[in-house]
Amino acid sequence: MSKLILIVDDEPDLVRTLDYRLRKEGFATALAQNGREALKRAAKTPRPDLVLLDLMLPDIQGTEVCRTLRAQPATQDVPVIMLTAKGEEMDRVVGFELGADDYVVKPFSMRELLLRIQAVLRRRQAAAGGAAEELSAGNLRVDVPGHRVFVSEREIQLTAMEFRLLTTLLLRRGRVQTREMLLSDVWEMNPEIDTRTVDTHIKRLREKLGEAAPLIETVRGVGYRFRASEEPA
Repeated sequence: MSKLILIVDDEPDLVRTLDYRLRKEGFATALAQNGREALKRAAKTPRPDLVLLDLMLPDIQGTEVCRTLRAQPATQDVPVIMLTAKGEEMDRVVGFELGADDYVVKPFSMRELLLRIQAVLRRRQAAAGGAAEELSAGNLRVDVPGHRVFVSEREIQLTAMEFRLLTTLLLRRGRVQTREMLLSDVWEMNPEIDTRTVDTHIKRLREKLGEAAPLIETVRGVGYRFRASEEPA
């Protein structure tokens, strides 16, 4: 069955172009011209496999649409790629903090967008079909297929990006991960980009992990490492 892409944008010409190219590539599409339509369609069956979300919508900001999608159980795991004319670093950071899976700045080439869509869908499929059913360290437990995280058996809520960052570190426990490696492997961003995205996400992840936060160590001047030993730091 074709993957269903929900296109959320109020520019008719762009929507027609995206609709045509995505269908030509074998995707099914659904369209929404504003935030309210997007949320209503995203909750319907069949659920979209991915949302292309413009940030500048006429009724609700795209950031609020993304926040709502991540807050609702039925849509919290649906990948989101943000489309926007804003290219500043802070806009990217805010988008990722809200749980966006990728960020494409207008104007963009259709080839680049298609490659990013395919990459996000591959990552999600790999996560869903990965060999690891459960990961654990100390009082931290990660249910990979269920996309759930527990600290001392208390469930904590992570965004899709925070979950991917945590599982990446946990699967590579004991090995230092540079910021450049994490940008490339978790975000699939150019590692040469000067951004504090990784540091911002690590900070938020630690805050949510609470008593399990010390499991993620800072290696000064290099990056981060998930502790190989479960002994107190």
